Amino acid sequence: MVIRAAESAANGAVVQVGGERRIPGPPSISILIDKNPSALAASFDIPAGTEPSVTTSVKMGQTSDVYALVKADGKFYVAKKEIKVTLGGCGG
Repeated sequence: MVIRAAESAANGAVVQVGGERRIPGPPSISILIDKNPSALAASFDIPAGTEPSVTTSVKMGQTSDVYALVKADGKFYVAKKEIKVTLGGCGG
């Protein structure tokens, strides 16, 4: 699993985050943001036969660890990346 995102975001209201699965099996990919009021930012079920890659915009209130969680073949896999936010997007 790989997280695609910039090291820092000038504005937490719009942060581009993506994930790419490199594990065989029909996946689901979820994006979680540790310090947001609601940790689950996005969840995607990836149909069989399609590219297991997603990108979305999320809000981040502050610098936080971002996790990409993949479920494949009954197992969970996780990748983590810290994204630094200079201007908060969740009411900040």
